[in-house]
Amino acid sequence: MTAPIRIVLADDQELLRATFRLLLDAAPGMEVVGEAGTGVETVAVVRQTVPDVVLMDIRMPELDGIGATAQITSDQALAGVRILVLTTFETDELVLAALRAGASGFLGKGVAPAALLDAIRTVATGESLLSPTATTALVKRFLASSTAHLDAALPGMNELTAREREITVLVARGLSNEEIADHLVISPATAKTHVNRAMTKVHAHDRAQLVVFAYEHGLMTPGTRTP
Repeated sequence: MTAPIRIVLADDQELLRATFRLLLDAAPGMEVVGEAGTGVETVAVVRQTVPDVVLMDIRMPELDGIGATAQITSDQALAGVRILVLTTFETDELVLAALRAGASGFLGKGVAPAALLDAIRTVATGESLLSPTATTALVKRFLASSTAHLDAALPGMNELTAREREITVLVARGLSNEEIADHLVISPATAKTHVNRAMTKVHAHDRAQLVVFAYEHGLMTPGTRTP
């Protein structure tokens, strides 16, 4: 029998946490193992329970969701924990900061229940970036107006082969492994291998981090058209 996806809820609104708990505990294959109302509590609960996924609010007292995400993703003992940010789209710039801190993706708090459950399953596998099109648009928008230095000579770039750079660009454009395989006329398994090698070389937790890497290192620039 497959073990359930273990989830920690991090939000300063108790009512919202209770609503999510009812939904998740009723979903097959999911289990809420902890809750927290502040960033500091979140880190402590995650270290105690070591869940598969954290549903992370950004705006929390004591330590915000970005700081909590950074502490969790920098802890080697928590390497398997995935962070899914729940926010309103008015906080896009903060979401980008969360992605840079190590979050695996983000959703709006008004997301439909079925979409939230699918997102948790996706993030839990570590297989693909949640909502790549939305995340790519987010990165484009804020790197266009940010002070990020786009420099192909930055650390990590020289570790990538020419094929891995090409793959990284396609990931940043929002393509799935299957779409990358079709685009390059290779098998999906080969595409997945290239993506995983690229993530390992640039120390990306998942595809979300690879998207940020591509923009910050000049492989993609804001306004680049998707194929």
